[in-house]
Amino acid sequence: MAIRSMLGCALLVLVSHAFAHHSGAIFEDLKSSTLSGTVKAFQWTNPHCWIQLMVSSEQGPIEWSVEMGSPSQLFHGGWKPKSLQPGDKITVVIHPMRDGTTAGLFVSATFADGKAIGAQQP
Repeated sequence: MAIRSMLGCALLVLVSHAFAHHSGAIFEDLKSSTLSGTVKAFQWTNPHCWIQLMVSSEQGPIEWSVEMGSPSQLFHGGWKPKSLQPGDKITVVIHPMRDGTTAGLFVSATFADGKAIGAQQP
């Protein structure tokens, strides 16, 4: 009986964790967009890190929100909490939102000089 109870508890934990995480269906995973701009903020937070990027347009600067993985995922990918600073000029490749809003899922990033950010570095 104790084993059944432990298995039941373990299953509940796994199921609740699965429901807590959102779906990636909001992103166009077969499309990518390239954005160049200035870092407004780099948020090293759980459950996801974020880059707030100011991108120039004919209407003036537009703020883009770039969703990334968790801090532990990014750390294993060569990122650190201070990898980006406000004012850094970067180019980011994202999978854009399906609804066309100014946000997307992170794919890769480089500094203005072409140097890769994260694990892409040699």
